[in-house]
Amino acid sequence: MKRVRSAASVRKKKNFWAKVRIGIATIIAAFFAILFLMPIILTISNSFMSATEISANYGSVFATSSTGGKVFISEKVNLKFIPDMVSFSQYITVLLKSPEYLLKFWNSVILVGPIVVFQLLVAALASYGFTRYRGRLREIIFFLYIILMLMPYQVTLVPNYMVANWLHILDTYWSIWLPAIFSPFAVFLLTKFMRRIPTSVIEAAEIDGAGEWQIFRRICMPLCKGAMASAAILVFIDYWNMVEQPLILLSDEEKHPLSVFLSKINAGEIGLAFAVATIYMVPTLLVFLYGEEYLVDGITYQGGIKG
Repeated sequence: MKRVRSAASVRKKKNFWAKVRIGIATIIAAFFAILFLMPIILTISNSFMSATEISANYGSVFATSSTGGKVFISEKVNLKFIPDMVSFSQYITVLLKSPEYLLKFWNSVILVGPIVVFQLLVAALASYGFTRYRGRLREIIFFLYIILMLMPYQVTLVPNYMVANWLHILDTYWSIWLPAIFSPFAVFLLTKFMRRIPTSVIEAAEIDGAGEWQIFRRICMPLCKGAMASAAILVFIDYWNMVEQPLILLSDEEKHPLSVFLSKINAGEIGLAFAVATIYMVPTLLVFLYGEEYLVDGITYQGGIKG
């Protein structure tokens, strides 16, 4: 009986300390989650403040001197998450009175939409080729893809500019579209995913008389839905926030996306900056929240066939 009681007490102590560790880990995770979400919450709440309230709370931050330089902040900034009076004037200005903001928003859509669609199309075809046909030459090409993916965009910016100038597509959307459509990221992700598909499945389809197009369309693509969704989400978020490409390759400011225009809103329009930033965040938040399950599934799923 004593041994049974001692074993039970040991289990209770283990369970107690396990719960304590889980509780501490939960508190730490909640703290960092709140810390990371604070800028987003602050931006959304401040977008509903009036211009006078924003100036009263953050005037020392955005104040400028007579020469146009920044003023040293000697006052405390009042971070407010709840406005004294909810105002929709910023959104009315952005959505109705000033079409410039919506024009930049649609510039972002026009730039990012074709990139996502055609980059996935090119990546699906290239990944199928890298998966089905192995060889020394193809492995070298795939290795070069990985090297290009590891390079930051700033390294390849000058070559992209020179090629765009040679093709006479500078200051056009094509100078943004072409390098992005053939970006190696989606090719790498889909190739690694397709190579996890069991070869027995493809061999069985070949025995049944399926051709390459049928294997690609009826076997590989259905099994790669999660990976395709993951690639689409990551590519969308990446290019939705692009800044360097439009600044260098598009000299016409009328074609700049909203991501570039956000940095040019002057100090007299801080309230509008909060409203525009909130509108700018909506597509990425919706895409992530809607595709979170596909994103996790596409990254963790090992390419097998689910029963």
